Amino acid sequence: MKKFLITTLIVGFSASAFAQTAVVSEYYVVRDAATKKCTIVDKKPTTTTTTIVDNGIFKTRTEAEAGMKTIKVCTEN
Repeated sequence: MKKFLITTLIVGFSASAFAQTAVVSEYYVVRDAATKKCTIVDKKPTTTTTTIVDNGIFKTRTEAEAGMKTIKVCTEN
């Protein structure tokens, strides 16, 4: 009986740990410092040549595309 309870607890904790590892994708609207052009990327920029503009972090690519149209520095050119 004790072995069964321990096994049940282990399975229960394992299942909850796997349930929390959902893949969360983020899309960033970034601006290239040299070309002054905005683009959408799926990884956070690590270089100094591109920067995330305004509040340019979105959950879907569609949201990022819509957001890029409303960000002033992306629509100036």
